[in-house]
Amino acid sequence: MKRVVVTGLGTINSVGNNVDESFKAVVEGQCGIEKITLFDASQYPVQIAAEVKNFDPTEVMDKKEVKKADRFIQLGIKAAKEAMKDANFITDENKKVDDSISERFGIISASGIGGLGTIEKNSVVCQSRGPRRISPFFIPSSLVNMLGGFISIEHGLKGPSLSHVTACAASTHALADAVKTIATNGADKILVVGAESAICGAGVGGFASMKALSARNDDPQKASRPFDKDRDGFVMGEGAGALVIETLESAKARGAKIYAEIIGFGESADANHITAPVIDGPLRAMKAALAMAKETIGEDIKIDYVNAHGTSTPVGDGNESKAILDLFGDISNCPPVTSTKGQIGHCLGAAGAIEAIFAIKALKEGIIPPTINLENQDEECNLDFVPNKSRKTQLTTVMSNNFGFGGTNGSIIFKKFID
Repeated sequence: MKRVVVTGLGTINSVGNNVDESFKAVVEGQCGIEKITLFDASQYPVQIAAEVKNFDPTEVMDKKEVKKADRFIQLGIKAAKEAMKDANFITDENKKVDDSISERFGIISASGIGGLGTIEKNSVVCQSRGPRRISPFFIPSSLVNMLGGFISIEHGLKGPSLSHVTACAASTHALADAVKTIATNGADKILVVGAESAICGAGVGGFASMKALSARNDDPQKASRPFDKDRDGFVMGEGAGALVIETLESAKARGAKIYAEIIGFGESADANHITAPVIDGPLRAMKAALAMAKETIGEDIKIDYVNAHGTSTPVGDGNESKAILDLFGDISNCPPVTSTKGQIGHCLGAAGAIEAIFAIKALKEGIIPPTINLENQDEECNLDFVPNKSRKTQLTTVMSNNFGFGGTNGSIIFKKFID
């Protein structure tokens, strides 16, 4: 298989509006969860979320274009621009890639829900004011694949344009699909972007009605508490993550900065229940990722750190902990495991991309972000979760997990690049 590396990163989330700011905040254990401001949630059972702060879409889009794009697209455009600049494919003055590489440069986008806020708004307009008052931008603004559409136009990416909608595993699956596309010679370079912004009445109300969300409204900073005995559900987050990946040959030819090499991924289905997770599905995804990684480098792999899905739900955290323990066989063989959702909430379809960035930064900088709010560790979650304080250590290989409704699972492995 062609060697595939990561050469550009970009993110915006509730603790930072770029990669360096975000990773610093996550490492320091800062929490972006507060009272909801994007809509009036005063009558809702859940009134907290991890919202992006201080974001002006006109900084990355023309003012006329802003109204054509749902907020999830706007956030994705912001993250994509940072990643493309980081990889030295664009500048502030020239936002399009060179014509010589454009047809071999693809984009794979991902979102769990897409433009839910736009759908909600136009549904209300249709019901209260009639169908003639629906915005002409309603459909293109809310479609998940329009995330990739807007970005491919912005940067002149003429290669494959694909989109994943696999709930909270969407971005991880998009990364895996990007590796497959490059491996089968469908492209030389791919921009992977995951984005989500579903903090609206329908989104919060819908998840709350399922009893999936934490209702710790009086203590937002402590609401998301992965692997803690007192966890009571996840906290909705919003944001975007973008990664530029390309063949090693391409990266070396242009003297690119290389963050990490992607050496394995695994995908699986629980085939059990639409919302209730099990141990078997995540375990098989991790096993498949590990098997591919061993085949890629031709020797056994030692995972030094796992960035867990770890949503702070009672069943999910317990199942993932048991699956990881099963994967490594014994507690003494398990690497440190953390979830950064205590800091940024659960960004749904964007989670995989954002958390992959955190895993790569941990690998690059030799520091593991903490699992915050871990005050009373669940005895069923008996791993080393690096509680509340980051840990400096040498890392060579890291794994990142994401699982979604419908029983869909994804796991991906990054390795420190060694020429």
